[in-house]
Amino acid sequence: MKQCNGWMLLFAFVVSAAAQQNDNRASDAWTVIRAGSLIDGRSDKPRRDQVVIIHGNKIESISDAATARIPSGANVIDLSKSTVLPGLIDSHTHIFLQGEDPAQGGYDVNILNAPLALRAARATVAAKRALEQGFTTLRDVETEGAGYGDVGIKQAIELGYIPGPRLLVSTRAISTTGGYPLEGYAPELDMPKGAQIVDGPVEARKAAREQLDHGADWIKVYMTHRSWVGKNGELVSQPTLTVEELRAIVDETHGWGKKVACHAYSGIGLRRALDGGCDSIEHGLDLDDAAIAQMLKQGTWYVPTISVYYTDWALAETPGGRRDRLRASAHEQSFKKALKAGVKIVFGTDMGGIPWTEPIAQEFSRMTEFGMQPMDAIQSATSRAAVMLDMEGKIGVLAPGAFADVVAVSGDPLRDIKALENVQFVMKDGRVFKSAQN
Repeated sequence: MKQCNGWMLLFAFVVSAAAQQNDNRASDAWTVIRAGSLIDGRSDKPRRDQVVIIHGNKIESISDAATARIPSGANVIDLSKSTVLPGLIDSHTHIFLQGEDPAQGGYDVNILNAPLALRAARATVAAKRALEQGFTTLRDVETEGAGYGDVGIKQAIELGYIPGPRLLVSTRAISTTGGYPLEGYAPELDMPKGAQIVDGPVEARKAAREQLDHGADWIKVYMTHRSWVGKNGELVSQPTLTVEELRAIVDETHGWGKKVACHAYSGIGLRRALDGGCDSIEHGLDLDDAAIAQMLKQGTWYVPTISVYYTDWALAETPGGRRDRLRASAHEQSFKKALKAGVKIVFGTDMGGIPWTEPIAQEFSRMTEFGMQPMDAIQSATSRAAVMLDMEGKIGVLAPGAFADVVAVSGDPLRDIKALENVQFVMKDGRVFKSAQN
């Protein structure tokens, strides 16, 4: 038995040494990408006939094809007939949601019936689909009742067990009593909730500490819950946390060097989110002039998620139908006002609210339809998102020193933004995950 154990230890050592050797070779490898057109994520105009030289998982240099020096033995990837861009960033997703079809039980079934192992398996598929669509980084803003499952998926990706984007995770999220599903059950039942419930600044601070301690990169807070059409035809949203509760969360999170994302639709809850010092407003369906002025003054990021509010509308003559249509129309006007005012806008989709089988990049079409220029929309999902995520110069750009996150499309997204819905080449960290040449 001792001899057997000895052979097993020797085998493990050899495998480990071989893996280390492969890692070393990968880190020393040179890759060259020939780009027909290159959008670097920062510049206002693309550049033609560029050569991107990659050493390991970082970009070494970018130069004109005529003057580029190709390292000996480099792996050359020919994308000379394609538009090459930085890996895309979606700053608002939910990999633990799958669209939640009301006909199949909706949100409640997701928590009550699906084992965590099943939810993790579906999240793994969602992550893979995001990467295949060219989204090499996701900020995933809570697990909707799956606890710290996003931390586990992130670790599995980083350790190479599964393919997926670089994840920045928000774990459980935070709301208040009466501020999150599951709802509508007998009051005698203690039902699970999709977020961590707190009441009072002490509980709020403790929840932030717990989530940060367990691996949260961002803290997600729900500042509004239900919404409906008010007496004067306005969008009304139920507020949740008080300013004092939010300030406790923000103070604690900032002390850890992290940031707070606030789900906020409109009204009192949105004002509390801004007064409490949120770093980003998620959705922001109805931004009045005062909110936009305050966002500009405080440097608050705006992450609209337009497309998701055009799905699953209730019948027009019902209260839910009127609410659904008002959400969409108010969101359109808020986006246009924020864009005109110069608010810092970052690409987000709420994927998971939208089934992962649909194209993530459909959001680009909504943004340009509402007045954003195609290059501006691309930068909202590249360099601008990187700044919000405190990863400026590391992701969202094609530049020396950045991670080698590279995608390519056959068309010109500046002429037809829908080209981004058909990504043909994906590289993350210097490794090719998808290629038309494969």
